[in-house]
Amino acid sequence: MTFEKLENIEKEVQQCKSCPLFATRNNVVFSDGSKNAKIMLIGEAPGADEDKQGKPFVGRAGKLLNEFLIMAGISREEDLYIVNTLKCRPPENRKPTKEEKNACGKFLYAQIEIIKPKIIVLCGATAMESFLDKKFKISKVRGQFFENIEGFKGIKFIPILHPSYLLRQHSTEIGSPRDLTLKDLIMIKKAVLE
Repeated sequence: MTFEKLENIEKEVQQCKSCPLFATRNNVVFSDGSKNAKIMLIGEAPGADEDKQGKPFVGRAGKLLNEFLIMAGISREEDLYIVNTLKCRPPENRKPTKEEKNACGKFLYAQIEIIKPKIIVLCGATAMESFLDKKFKISKVRGQFFENIEGFKGIKFIPILHPSYLLRQHSTEIGSPRDLTLKDLIMIKKAVLE
């Protein structure tokens, strides 16, 4: 019954015309991964590859994310439910507007309510700003758990660096963005097992 609600929401998203992005999308990018996941990963918005395939995190950044998930012992198919703050691609992969995020917000919140994750991973600054204090800098708060977020009782939120940023950061030395991201994902995996 619960997953039937998700299917109904996905059908509603397919018909959505709440913002201008419906006119330029090829595909709605609703979700990927397991509906039974204890970890939900929220990214920014679909890119060109995601818009083409209708799935989140399938381009270059998604492939890098997959590598990090494997190294951290997290299964994309079984341990994660993956979504974005938007369900449609903004032109030229620009940052989502407040209006676009508001239009998609009801769908995202419904997904959270149905999945009931233990942890929500906020992947990148745009996802982080949707739930945490907008004054936060992701470089300062990544890897920290936040609880008692209004409207999300019992869920821990943790920001991590976006894999598109990591594509430009090649070092794996201790303290590098790639090293920190791997440590964050390992910590998330341990937190789910507690």
